[in-house]
Amino acid sequence: MPIVVNLDVMLARRKMSLSALAAAVDITLANLSVLKSGKAKAIRFSTLEAICRALHCQPADLLEYVPDDTLGHTG
Repeated sequence: MPIVVNLDVMLARRKMSLSALAAAVDITLANLSVLKSGKAKAIRFSTLEAICRALHCQPADLLEYVPDDTLGHTG
């Protein structure tokens, strides 16, 4: 998938655990785990806003567009 989620990078930069973030933004740990693993198919703007607020970051710090051809895929 061309959208890469860098939630783990931001958590490490902020020295925050996934469970602490879940509590801060009132999202289940399971849902954040799906997002962190890159398996999420969508994210609500309200969720993205809450995560950015808690991590003091911008959406671009969390989400990155990487074209499939740069991931070693051929088409």
